[in-house]
Amino acid sequence: MAIARFPSIVIDCPDPGALATFYGKLLDWKVDISEDWAEIRAEYGQCISFQQVEAYTPPAWPAQEVPQQMHLDVIVDDLDSAETAVLGIGATKHDHQPGTTFRVFLDAAGHPFCLCVN
Repeated sequence: MAIARFPSIVIDCPDPGALATFYGKLLDWKVDISEDWAEIRAEYGQCISFQQVEAYTPPAWPAQEVPQQMHLDVIVDDLDSAETAVLGIGATKHDHQPGTTFRVFLDAAGHPFCLCVN
C-alpha cells in the first residue's frame, strides 16, 4: 500500500501567472491564477502548481553552478511541429542539444524542459 499519492509538482518562479499560462498552453490544461500562486490542471485531474519566489535565480543548464532544480519531459508526436508551437508561446530553444530523440528548451522562468518522442 502506498504511503502517499502524487497529486502535483510545485515549481518556483518569479511570476506564477506567466509560467502557468505558458504550461497551460503547452499542455492545453485549465489555468487558475492567484496573487502569488497559480495552477494548471488536466481534465483528468493531474496538476502542476507554480509559486512565487522573490529572489528567484534561474538555472544555468547544462552548467551546475545553478543546477536545473527540476525539469519536465513532455511527449510529442513530432519534434519539428512541437518546437514551432512552443517557440510560439514563449519558449527559448537552448543552444546545447545533447540528443536526437528530444530537444531542450527553457520556459519563461529559465527552467529547462524537453520535448521528447517515443
